Amino acid sequence: MSPDIRVKRIYEPADEADGARILIDRLWPRGVRKEDAHLTVWMKEIAPSPELRKWFDHDPARFEEFTFRYQAELDANHAAMARIDDYLKHGPVTLLYAAHDPVHNHAVVLADYLRTAGGSRRGAR
Repeated sequence: MSPDIRVKRIYEPADEADGARILIDRLWPRGVRKEDAHLTVWMKEIAPSPELRKWFDHDPARFEEFTFRYQAELDANHAAMARIDDYLKHGPVTLLYAAHDPVHNHAVVLADYLRTAGGSRRGAR
């Protein structure tokens, strides 16, 4: 059974159905007050490295290569992956991000990685 993973901009209102609300950006999103975010946890360590984030620069033309590079970072990030897997064992998880583009962002890559890898890809590269 595939884990219940949702992807949502942090600027959208919190919902009870969100389950664990995990902010996966390395930087705090502009204009969001911490008390209004209704976060379960802020996992900066699962975000793309600063170098990769700057290289990608939200350029859709670079998204395929960004996906490959970010997945390699996730493969090597055992502690963060174990931590997010713990949340997935207890119900729905909503990955929160601040990027404007709902298609070309790291939350989409991470959600797909978690759904398809199901833990099996970790350490396989």
